[in-house]
Amino acid sequence: MNPNRIGRPMSRVEDARLTSGQGTYIEDMNPLPNIHHAAILRSPYPHAKIKAIRTDRAAQMPGIKGIVTGQDIAGMTAPFPVGVTAPVKYYSLAVGKVRFVGEPVAVVVAKNRYLAEDALEAIEVEYEPLPAVVDIEEALEADAPLLHEEVGSNVANHRTFDYGNVNQAFAEADIVLKHKFLYPKYSATPVETYGVIAHYESSGNHLTIWSNFHGPFTLQSVMAAALQMPSNHLRIIIPKDVGGSYGIKSGLFPYMVLMGVVSKKLGLPVKWIEDRQEHLMASSSGTDRVTWIEAAVRKDGTVTGLKMKMVDNVGGYIRAPEPACLYRTHSNSTGAYRIQNLFMETIAVMTNKCPTGLIRGYGGQQLYFPLERIMQMVADKLGMDPADVIRRNLIRAEEFPYHTASGGIYDSGDYHAAFEKALESVDYRRFRERQAQARKEGKYLGIGLACIVEPSGSNMGYITIALTPEQRAKSLPKSGCAEGATVSIDPSGGISVRISTTPTGQGHETVAAQIVGEVLGVDPRSVRVIAEMDTLTSPWSVASGSYSSRFAPIGSSAVYQAAGKIKQKLLNIASGQMNKPTESLDIQNGKVVALDDPQQQISLKRLIGSAHWNPQGLPAGVEPGIHETAFYSIPTALPPDENDFVNGSATYGFVADAVTVEVDADTGEVKILDYITIHDAGKLLNPLIVDGQIMGGLAHGLGGALYEELVYDQNGHFLTGSFMDYLCPTATEMPRVTIKHCETASPLTPLGAKGLGEGNTMSAPVVIANAVADALSPLGISIDSLPLSPNRIWTLMQEARNRTKLLKEEPVI
Repeated sequence: MNPNRIGRPMSRVEDARLTSGQGTYIEDMNPLPNIHHAAILRSPYPHAKIKAIRTDRAAQMPGIKGIVTGQDIAGMTAPFPVGVTAPVKYYSLAVGKVRFVGEPVAVVVAKNRYLAEDALEAIEVEYEPLPAVVDIEEALEADAPLLHEEVGSNVANHRTFDYGNVNQAFAEADIVLKHKFLYPKYSATPVETYGVIAHYESSGNHLTIWSNFHGPFTLQSVMAAALQMPSNHLRIIIPKDVGGSYGIKSGLFPYMVLMGVVSKKLGLPVKWIEDRQEHLMASSSGTDRVTWIEAAVRKDGTVTGLKMKMVDNVGGYIRAPEPACLYRTHSNSTGAYRIQNLFMETIAVMTNKCPTGLIRGYGGQQLYFPLERIMQMVADKLGMDPADVIRRNLIRAEEFPYHTASGGIYDSGDYHAAFEKALESVDYRRFRERQAQARKEGKYLGIGLACIVEPSGSNMGYITIALTPEQRAKSLPKSGCAEGATVSIDPSGGISVRISTTPTGQGHETVAAQIVGEVLGVDPRSVRVIAEMDTLTSPWSVASGSYSSRFAPIGSSAVYQAAGKIKQKLLNIASGQMNKPTESLDIQNGKVVALDDPQQQISLKRLIGSAHWNPQGLPAGVEPGIHETAFYSIPTALPPDENDFVNGSATYGFVADAVTVEVDADTGEVKILDYITIHDAGKLLNPLIVDGQIMGGLAHGLGGALYEELVYDQNGHFLTGSFMDYLCPTATEMPRVTIKHCETASPLTPLGAKGLGEGNTMSAPVVIANAVADALSPLGISIDSLPLSPNRIWTLMQEARNRTKLLKEEPVI
């Protein structure tokens, strides 16, 4: 029998080349001779008219090959298409006006980067400064500074949704809780920044772009539309090694178009590598959000209805794939809870900050911060234990597949079992006893709980929920989450797999090799996986890419199906040679074996040779060669319907976190004592890689909870342009972590797998906030904004102590 490859903790095949310095990144690539280098001049103003750009002096400097400005871009490209009706005109260079600090204004091309950088200082730009707005609520006001006159307001998208019977739920509620929460703007900081090489061939109007762009490849059509060229004339090649992304490299596409235009105008291949200051200032980020949330609650702790007004700050422009952060979690807006009455108002507002896009967990951390905080507030209001409130509201195992109020279809799970495992692992009752004793000693210990649903494999139709049903009806319906893969066997028996999931460190090569190894009964390490992406030769779809935890449910399924086609072809060939029905044969240990007579067998090498060397000897209907491509999607990933119901993701995992903290009474520093995280991601394809992904997601979530924020002053000036000001957690800040798993296989994927890797990015900010709120509850402190830096916590503690002091000093009348 074949050994079970899938589900085993096999070490990563990628690591050998990466740890030996043999990785191939965008900076390592020199695919063409005579490549020149670009540098970008950026706006120092958050909001200003561009009166003039004078480039003569810079153009005459030694080694300078040319300069491109917004005027060139406006003449050579169209504005980028966007998925909302607001007429926002966004180009790859500022045209007439800048709308955030760091917006590209001009590009200089020279023999090397140093000469190009020097020439930037010689460009003279005449600006007329304008009032700026960065605060979400201020940007919504009628008299706020206007970013886009053609839009008429700063609102790029505005919708309302009403599911169930919300009015009745609130009318019958025993209590109604209301609160406002603010979620910060922060980013992803991969080791490798953005990089682009562009080469325009005038002879055929062909543009080839090498970039560490990670998708989604629906943006290829966005780029082609902006460039005004046929999509098959735009070739995008992604190297096999991308030095991290965490979603942020979806924001690369404007620079890909920009460098393509620069190459076309100057007639030279051009290379641009972003520096760290540029990356923090002007690449992309997640959205900051203000959420007003109301919960209708019975006195036993049951939440019967929710109202949420969510306003996302998308920055100076709304650009594709936004408003993804606002709608990616639409289908799981009620999280892990049995709440069927839901009202939502969603708004995307533009301000003078850097534009936003995808980062790890996009939309999830913004959703769960208010949702899981309000669940703890319910417990506090009713004098109940938060664990009991969660138990009362969690979806039950017998209710799967569970249909959410807004149309999500949770495929499988046992949320109660996972949650109880978290409580048991943290020794919940014992910690409560320890906490009570600590409070007597003047110490601030707290425990936080959070349960979140992790959507994975985005249904491409979810983004169209930004449009009304009437608006959607005017265009082609959008749906699905398709991914492709190709498996080939050469005449000597070498097996190769080509994937289009543009991995950025997640171990896709290893898992793909494991899957093919199991299906074909070979050693996974003998399988070569080709991870570089080429839009002219790779099997890809608009959904392809590395985002939304989509490899496990979708990418791996495409590999499995392609390998299955290969297996079936080999069995068909063997059937003719062995004179046995195909269904009576199986592949075992490199041979096709008759199940009713294991002694009757034939080697795969002989069958493979037949397909290549003796095509005339193949059974009727069997084509020569062994080369199969498969595309996979989920049948439940349908377009939104006329009532705005949408199943926005292919599968839904579950995460239950329990965290204990101590807050220093003198400094406000938060120390995490224990972090327990329980995951249900269906069938685990490689547990070793799974735990690595969980730790990475947790680190990102930890940053959002305690450290990271892209800060602007009230006038729109950027204040966190280096790692001295923008703090990221490192290995020394990682707490003690316990990871455990529950595996309820998805019935929708052939391997039973769901997505994983973003869950703790979504859960960590709120579970830590819940723990800190619990620790500081004796002071009456409510946590409603992040990050929880020592300065912020110390200020809250001092204010609380001052309030208590004033109350004690008030005279009794």
